[in-house]
Amino acid sequence: MGEEQEQEQEQEQQQQAGGGSRANPITHAQFLSWKRQKDADEAAKQAEEARKRAEDIEAGRVAMNGRELFLREPWVFDNTRY
Repeated sequence: MGEEQEQEQEQEQQQQAGGGSRANPITHAQFLSWKRQKDADEAAKQAEEARKRAEDIEAGRVAMNGRELFLREPWVFDNTRY
């Protein structure tokens, strides 16, 4: 009888800790909608960061990496000038 009570207590603890089944499972359509929204938010955030970085480069507040330097000033990499 003591083992049964221990098992019941363990099951209750697992359910309280999130180990049990969900009370409100989401549908596939809800998941896809959430995923599209999350991807759109991430894309907007990346676009904003890219815009801010471009503004900072134009203002000279940050140093350019090699790719950015090549795209903005390709003459720096022209070996025919030597």
